[in-house]
Amino acid sequence: MFACAACLGQMSMTDEMAGRAAALLDLSAEEKAVLAEIPYRGSLPGVVPTDPLIYRFYEVLMVYGTTWKELIQEEFGDGIMSAIDFEMAVERQPDQKGDRVKITMSGKFLPSRRA
Repeated sequence: MFACAACLGQMSMTDEMAGRAAALLDLSAEEKAVLAEIPYRGSLPGVVPTDPLIYRFYEVLMVYGTTWKELIQEEFGDGIMSAIDFEMAVERQPDQKGDRVKITMSGKFLPSRRA
């Protein structure tokens, strides 16, 4: 199951696993390297939220989601931020141009495992 998920771009292989898959499938060195890359898993739902506030969160995620993903992976490696072991705070920040919303999220980092 893992090898199939990895070949479909949803998991990353170790260099050794990628080498064996490349030999089996007669892949080039470039194609072998792709098998070891940290993948973009899943996708966002096709339905865009209609509530204006929720849409803005969606918009922020669409604009900055891949940036957050890259920064987290640069710092921690391949894995996710837990939405279960998770804390969040919402605060009002006074500003002369209009109060601002400050949202702080803190989730435990969970490294990806190979089955």
